[in-house]
Amino acid sequence: MRKKRIMVIGPHGSGKTTLVDYLNGKSGTPRKTPDVIYGKNTIDIPSAYIETTWMYKNLIALSQDASKIVVLVDQSNCREVYSHGFAILFKCPVIGVISKCDLKVENREKCLKQLKNIGISEPYFSISATEKIGIDTLKDYLLGTGEVEK
Repeated sequence: MRKKRIMVIGPHGSGKTTLVDYLNGKSGTPRKTPDVIYGKNTIDIPSAYIETTWMYKNLIALSQDASKIVVLVDQSNCREVYSHGFAILFKCPVIGVISKCDLKVENREKCLKQLKNIGISEPYFSISATEKIGIDTLKDYLLGTGEVEK
């Protein structure tokens, strides 16, 4: 039986690889991800897979190796790249994450609306890797019990 990992999906520049490195216990300079990369705990998906709808079939196939799917929405650049109802493509839990939550706070409501349109249920997580906001809570949720601290 293959190990199930956390699949991380997001638009270009949304912080996917930074989050993946954190979840895998690595640190380093963010790099472009041209291919699917299987890490210790994660599957890092290139942004082209969601920015091109005909690649969705590949996402569905890759999701067979996923225990959870993290969908990133970038608060600093809140462009819509996901199709309406995108989350229903997957059989495993889909978690909504607003990245770069310390930037352009005026976009927060737009990001929340986008996560709802994608078809993701709450809880949503807001993170900032540079300011270390919410990232430990998300990691505990994804790799720990799967429960949100109250």
